[in-house]
Amino acid sequence: EVQLVESGGGLVQTGGSLRLSCAASGFSFDDYAIGWFRQAPGKEREGISCISTEHGDEYYADSVKGRFTMSIDNAKNTVYLQMNSLQSEDTAVYYCAITGGRCWVVAGSYDMNYWGQGAQVTVSS
Repeated sequence: EVQLVESGGGLVQTGGSLRLSCAASGFSFDDYAIGWFRQAPGKEREGISCISTEHGDEYYADSVKGRFTMSIDNAKNTVYLQMNSLQSEDTAVYYCAITGGRCWVVAGSYDMNYWGQGAQVTVSS
């Protein structure tokens, strides 16, 4: 059974940092691209980052490029999203998700095969 469990969300001040974790089980990172999405109130879901080990793909949305970094710890079966220089517009629920396709699925904010439950990130000024 595939499971994706996010943690690390919370409240942070503008300019601060947070690291989200996604504990993964039931599949291999070699077989799936894994991405991070976010959805702010009243806005559409946005695919913000992706890594595909199988295809050597990596993707960051322009909105987070240079501030967010995604990484995979294979030994811990955990994916991280390091978020720096956070701004109020980064406030959203953040989800990790996997697809049997490539990172263009995340870039296009298309549906994924499996989703985590989400973690709230709130950036206050």
